Amino acid sequence: MTTTTHAIVRGQAALLDIANLDTDQIMPKQFLRGIDKSGLAPGLLYDLRFDGAGQPRPDFMLNQPAFAGTNVLLAGSNYGCGSSREHAVWGMQQYGFRAVVASSFGEIFYSNAMNNRLLLAMVSEADARAFMQEARSTSGPLAIEIDVEQRQVRTAGHSAPFTISERHRRMFLDGLDVIGASLTYREQIDAFAELHWAAQPWVRDVARLTRERLVA
Repeated sequence: MTTTTHAIVRGQAALLDIANLDTDQIMPKQFLRGIDKSGLAPGLLYDLRFDGAGQPRPDFMLNQPAFAGTNVLLAGSNYGCGSSREHAVWGMQQYGFRAVVASSFGEIFYSNAMNNRLLLAMVSEADARAFMQEARSTSGPLAIEIDVEQRQVRTAGHSAPFTISERHRRMFLDGLDVIGASLTYREQIDAFAELHWAAQPWVRDVARLTRERLVA
């Protein structure tokens, strides 16, 4: 059974011990043709999940029935390196992933993930290896808990702290994405805007006014 709250992600973890897995491998370019963020789950890790004929690779863990409820990924170091591709984050979420545990992440992927509420728990290399070893010795997925309040990743055999900024921690605890977090400053934003427009009234609604003059 998988459970997700604002403070804790509980569920089943799958192991993908591949270092430097880039965003093109997470979400290949042929799945970026849509004009919105929907329908990306089929493309997730496509070349790992399917062979050249489009048939599922039976030895890949996500294709095995025991891993059908997986919602956490134990990943290799520098996960999500490469180009800025927010589709990689959206695809993981649409597939059902709620968190990734690894010793390091690609910088842009990290920001994209955390801003979209895909929890990335960055642990030490030693702790990552301990979790991976436990996953290898477990039949099926590894039961795991990620506690955002306490900044801890826990399994039956190991517990480790993970790194998260206070801003991102607060976003997860409050159930906010980056837009929601920005809107918590709505009063300050409105106050700044009023002062800005009072000092420079000619810039207020300039786009709307210009459009109205052009269509008049």
